[in-house]
Amino acid sequence: MSHPNRERADRILDAAGELLLRMGYRKVAIDDIARAVGIGKGTVYLHWRNKELLFQALMLRESADLTDEILSAIKADPAMILPHRMISTSFLTTHRRPLVMAMLRGNAEMFGSMGDLALRKQQDQLRAQFEETMLRHGLVRTDVPNLSFALNATSVGFYVGGTLSDEFDDIPLEARAEALAHVIRAAFEPPGEPDPAAVAEVAAELSSTLEELVSGYRNGIYAHDPTRASG
Repeated sequence: MSHPNRERADRILDAAGELLLRMGYRKVAIDDIARAVGIGKGTVYLHWRNKELLFQALMLRESADLTDEILSAIKADPAMILPHRMISTSFLTTHRRPLVMAMLRGNAEMFGSMGDLALRKQQDQLRAQFEETMLRHGLVRTDVPNLSFALNATSVGFYVGGTLSDEFDDIPLEARAEALAHVIRAAFEPPGEPDPAAVAEVAAELSSTLEELVSGYRNGIYAHDPTRASG
């Protein structure tokens, strides 16, 4: 059974998310969030001692839910782990979460000072493990110079490319994801069909790491909450 303090914390996060989408991070005050939940401002501070930590918790919850979606897709089809499918699926899943997009696009200043360093390190390790595992199993090309930079720059380009002008506004999200998959497949994966045994092995290895990441996210949501239930 859920702990009542945990339920209240989630209601606070729900209200914070709705206000973020409506007003933007800078304009949302703790007073606004408390009013939306129907509680006193002091009760919000029982859970998070400032606005920054509250929104950090909101981002962690969104990240956990997003990663869970990707994990479910991998469990349903291990070939989802191939770079062109993994990266394009992440692109689609991220864009279908308005809160994540609002935080990434309109509230970039929040990330300069925000974020659990241990989790950030875990994310960096996951990225490095993803590339190392793909290389070890022959699922990415070995002749791409500065592979990590090239993969990251290509992916990020698809996230920001549509925001620099309105020239591409009429391209549907699914078509953008399809273009991203095509570029990743052509530029970074070896020709021919991948070895199913290698795909299964990589899927198992990276699923385990993703589960650890989700667990870290979930723990981080309530990490600053002195009222949280133990266990």
